[in-house]
Amino acid sequence: MIPFKDNVPTRTTPVVTILFIAVNLAVFLYQTVVPLETNVALVYLLGVIPARVTDLPSWLFPGLHNPGVSMLSSMFMHGGWMHLGGNMLYLWIFGNNVEDAMGHLRFVAFYLLCGVAAAAAQVISAPASTAPMIGASGAVSGILGAYLILHPFARVKTLIIIIFFIRVIELPALIVLGVWFMFQIINSLSAPSSAAGVAWYAHIGGFLVGLALIRFFQSRRVPRRYARQ
Repeated sequence: MIPFKDNVPTRTTPVVTILFIAVNLAVFLYQTVVPLETNVALVYLLGVIPARVTDLPSWLFPGLHNPGVSMLSSMFMHGGWMHLGGNMLYLWIFGNNVEDAMGHLRFVAFYLLCGVAAAAAQVISAPASTAPMIGASGAVSGILGAYLILHPFARVKTLIIIIFFIRVIELPALIVLGVWFMFQIINSLSAPSSAAGVAWYAHIGGFLVGLALIRFFQSRRVPRRYARQ
C-alpha cells in the first residue's frame, strides 16, 4: 500500500512541511556528493547510537559525539533515495493537514518532539546497540498518529500492488494508517531489536506519541467539525 493523496483541504500554506522536506533533501544531496568515508563518518557522528545515548559519560563529556544533539540531527539524514522518498511522501501527504491544525510553530515543536521520542523508543528497545539510526521516520510516524486522530475518515488515494494486481483505490485514513501500524508491530516482533536495518520501535514510539499529544498541540482556532472531517 502506497498512499499518495488525501481529500482534506488545507487553509494555510504548509510552509514548515515544505521547509522540512527541503532541508531533508538538501542534507541528503550533501551526503551523496561527499566521499563515502565522509558520509559514513557523518552517519556515526550525527546518527543516534543507542550505546552512546545510554552511556552517562557521553552526556557529561559529550565532545563531538553529543548524544543529545544526535537525537535531533539524526532525523535529517537518510540512508538512500528510497528511505528519503518514502519519508518525504508521507510527510507531504499527511504533514500539511497536521500543520494546518496546529499552526506553524506548534508543528515545528511537535515534529521535533515526536522525532526525539521515537529515537528514545529505539534506544530503549536496544540500549547496547552500536548501529547508528538515521532518518525522519520517527518524526513522520508521529505525524501519522496525529493525522489519524484529526482525520480518521479522510479518503486517501492508495496504490495497491499485489504481484500483477495494480490498482489505485480510495481508503479511509483509519484503514491506511491502521494497516501501516500493524505492519510496524508485526515486523518489530519478527526482527531482533538490536539488528541493523529498519528502526521499527522508533516508528511505533513516534506514532504513539503523535496519537497522545495531538490534542495538546492542536490549535484552539480549529473548529472541531473540521478536525474530524
